[in-house]
Amino acid sequence: MTAPSQKICVIGLGYIGLPTASVLATNGFKVCGVDKRREITEALKSGRPLIDEPGLGTVVQAALKSGNLTVSRATEPADVFILCLPTPLEKNSKKADLSSVEEAAKSIVPCLKKGNLVILESTVAPGTTKGILLPILRASKLPIPGDVMVAHCPERVLPGNILQELVANDRLIGGIDEKSALAARNIYARFVRGDIYLTDCTTAEVVKLTENTYRDVNIAFANEMETICRRVGVNIWDVIRLANKHPRVNILRPGPGVGGHCIAVDPWFLVQAAPEEARMIKLAREINDRKPQRVIGDIESALAKIKKPKPVLLCLGATYKANVDDIRESPSIKIIEHFMKNRDLEILVVEPHGRHLNGRMPLVNLETGLKKADLIAVLVDHKEFQTVDWAAMAKHKGTGRLLDFKGLGG
Repeated sequence: MTAPSQKICVIGLGYIGLPTASVLATNGFKVCGVDKRREITEALKSGRPLIDEPGLGTVVQAALKSGNLTVSRATEPADVFILCLPTPLEKNSKKADLSSVEEAAKSIVPCLKKGNLVILESTVAPGTTKGILLPILRASKLPIPGDVMVAHCPERVLPGNILQELVANDRLIGGIDEKSALAARNIYARFVRGDIYLTDCTTAEVVKLTENTYRDVNIAFANEMETICRRVGVNIWDVIRLANKHPRVNILRPGPGVGGHCIAVDPWFLVQAAPEEARMIKLAREINDRKPQRVIGDIESALAKIKKPKPVLLCLGATYKANVDDIRESPSIKIIEHFMKNRDLEILVVEPHGRHLNGRMPLVNLETGLKKADLIAVLVDHKEFQTVDWAAMAKHKGTGRLLDFKGLGG
């Protein structure tokens, strides 16, 4: 098994890279965490992660205090390199933007030596490890496969529970060859308590995309059912609750759209790989992408019924999901910013995890917002909102003045 004294360079200190680097460091590895963003590295050097994730601050501080975790803005020589970079969609297409991954891979090349292991954790389209990462690394002139081992080991964690799932979840290791897969397994075996499965790198790429696409298609079904239930006059929350009593049914919940860096993005990578075959996947993604516009229409219809020169719209939640500070691809932000451009109303936002939103939108506390609101739109089901008596609130505000898009009162 790999000796924990090996040095690991983790490139990208975001929602995945920072927890990974910290867990590796607290398990005995010497870790250099690399991020080119000065605000990230400066905050970490003082023990302050700029990510609101339960327990992360404590683990980061422990890793730094032990001396096993150092922070840098430049890639350093190491035995193992782990790439944890974002792979968003390109601005003008539905294809993966791999610029951050490519830049990080190029930064590794001058440091590569015989026996190194390079691990790509970023979620990517099928064929990326072999077709894009390997050609960049081969600029080192080292034989790959051979002198340098390479694997794709996709993360499988949920924001809000990253540290626990990083350790407890099963792990998938996709090597470019068996030697690479075994070397990567030895690294993860130091801290992963779940099962570790070995496969090839392209299969690992597709498995990760399949996991998130399954959820996206399920949510699209729920969003479509919400429209159908409205048309026939029944409560979607009752329908899903009762349907899920069936032992082989597990319908997810509809909402104002699908956000986050994974589910809202990853299905497009499969469409990119096989556009003629991925018809249902593409349709599901389009259904979920259109949902914020439908919510905007519902809110505008409700506002039109309020006979007041400048009504107050209260939006509850701006992050992409409950109980996290992650705003990537947030449908709530798209909805809020649409109404911020409307000069005929006053918009207020309650976001308990909104430290990344200061100055971007008018934030208020829950009590103030509920008191001032003429119309309330529940966009995120944060735990702070679940203490409100929504049935009483709907009765107090009046018919049609509470639009619950997350089923808090359902």
